[in-house]
Amino acid sequence: MEHEKVKHGVEAILFALGEPVPQDKLAEALNASPYQIEEACQALGRDYEERSAGIRLLRLEESWQLVSDPAWGETIRQVLSRKKPDKLSPAALETLAVIAYFQPVTRVYIDQVRGVDCAHSLSLLLDRELVEPCGNLDAPGRPILYRTTPAFLRAFGLTSLEDLPPLPEGDKEEGGTEP
Repeated sequence: MEHEKVKHGVEAILFALGEPVPQDKLAEALNASPYQIEEACQALGRDYEERSAGIRLLRLEESWQLVSDPAWGETIRQVLSRKKPDKLSPAALETLAVIAYFQPVTRVYIDQVRGVDCAHSLSLLLDRELVEPCGNLDAPGRPILYRTTPAFLRAFGLTSLEDLPPLPEGDKEEGGTEP
């Protein structure tokens, strides 16, 4: 493979992955020798520096990664700090609370506890990876059971589910599977 093609291939792979990629993996993917990858990476790094690009090519032991130029660090921090995390709606928070306290639970169980259809809220929680399917209930139709994920614990600053505040006595129901 010619030098420019290897260089462009390296750039495309590093951009797409966004994380360090071992030099031997780049060589394998581009059907090139480790020496050709080394040369391409060195040239690519020089290209970025010569044109004062906003990105740099960083070598991390035997891996390569595209990173932002440190000169842009403060600007990047300002932009990132303006991005507010999407808040969960009250309906999504209620759905999440039912799952957290009574897991594993089915969608029908959540609907019964909340008294409304929770399909949209459940879909949102699945998309945000705060809950996940964890099997099927041994009942007709084999409905899907849901539980919280480690991302839920991180998002709410919990070490484990035992760190959840206790439910008021009048709100506790028996068991966590199905009524």
